Amino acid sequence: MPIAPFDNRKIIITCAVTGGSKFNRAHPRFPITPQEIADSAIEAARAGAAIVHIHVRDPATGAATYDVELFKEASDRIRQSSVDVILNLTCGGNARFVPDPEDESRAARGTTVAPAEIRYAHIEECRPDIASLDVTTSNQGDGGDEYVYLNTPRTLRAMAKRFKELGVKPEIEVFEGGDIGFAHQLIAEGLITGDPIFQFVLGVKWNAPATPDTVAYMKGLLPERAHWGALGTGRNQYPVAAQSVLLGGNIRVGLEDNLYLRRGVFATNGQLVERARELIDILGHEPATPKEARAILGLCANERPRLRAASE
Repeated sequence: MPIAPFDNRKIIITCAVTGGSKFNRAHPRFPITPQEIADSAIEAARAGAAIVHIHVRDPATGAATYDVELFKEASDRIRQSSVDVILNLTCGGNARFVPDPEDESRAARGTTVAPAEIRYAHIEECRPDIASLDVTTSNQGDGGDEYVYLNTPRTLRAMAKRFKELGVKPEIEVFEGGDIGFAHQLIAEGLITGDPIFQFVLGVKWNAPATPDTVAYMKGLLPERAHWGALGTGRNQYPVAAQSVLLGGNIRVGLEDNLYLRRGVFATNGQLVERARELIDILGHEPATPKEARAILGLCANERPRLRAASE
């Protein structure tokens, strides 16, 4: 029997479809091509996700890429489908700094750091409802690789400014408590307007742990009228989702953060969203539709973003 909720609000489910990190190549349905990414996003939307968070990958190698044409193809395929869903494109790429072990002031092979205008080029082309703004600089790891995830104040200000000019709502991804402090500064400077959207990214190596204490602590740092959610990586996906709902937040699931439905059983994005819906029901809530999520988040009233004309 579902427990009685503390309120009757709708819960927004975001599905992070594919991510940009290394993944288990044994997964039989991990989305790589724009067609596969779009199909998986549509599957997640039909299962109940109001928002799909999109990365793209090199169709030949499966590695992360920030190729504008691949973003455009995936975005157009989703928009041309019969399914309504809010489009959230990553803007967290081109930020990996690998120090040369002989001289850490120099970049080694694997560094991808690029200027802001390259980092948001696909946002200018695709004009999504939302784009992620990763307000953090931290030590991170991807498999056996270690690097600095580098997002400087200068770059973040430039990206936030361009988002505002384009009318794209930033989803502020934060990995530590101090990241929220800098987000407050961006809001104070007028670079982020309206009710802000935060996503707590928990369980990333060398960053904030995916624990109930962390969720409660970071919630307490938020500005007034903030919308927020929390995600946990791997096996922490659903415990963190439950904690988020209990404390007033929303949910993110998907193959970017967790590949498994249960131990040893690979999941699809639709299955992960279905499990999120079951969790929301147990906690006494209902999932928000895309239309309801737009109203909650203060997004454009148009239910389906227009495709850009070829002349634009």
